[in-house]
Amino acid sequence: MALTISQLAGEAGVGVPTIRYYERRGIVPKAARSASGYRQYSEDAVRHVRFVRSAQQLGFSLEEIQELLALRVDGPSSCGAVARKTRANIAQIDQKLHELERIRKALGRLLVTCETKRASSECPVLHGLDGASHA
Repeated sequence: MALTISQLAGEAGVGVPTIRYYERRGIVPKAARSASGYRQYSEDAVRHVRFVRSAQQLGFSLEEIQELLALRVDGPSSCGAVARKTRANIAQIDQKLHELERIRKALGRLLVTCETKRASSECPVLHGLDGASHA
């Protein structure tokens, strides 16, 4: 049974513009067209789009997802490559967490100096954001 673009989007949990974008980027194969020009997708397209969406939610970029999709076709021999990509993604997440913690501490230090009764022109937080190092 062929699905329209709106049916695919609904079943996959994304918007129609997302399907079109994925198609333009080559992440989702171009759909066959009906005689009247409507896109027609297979049931497998739902699984494909859900895979892309799940990978994005786990922090993979669209480029990485395209690589994962290619590895997915290669079968079990590519599992090591998937594991390497996953480890690299975890390392990026760890780096982002470290940076977010540094930012959180810097904001906390600025907040400690803040007194709500001061005029905003005297606010230490605003002055601290004027270019001082927060490392």
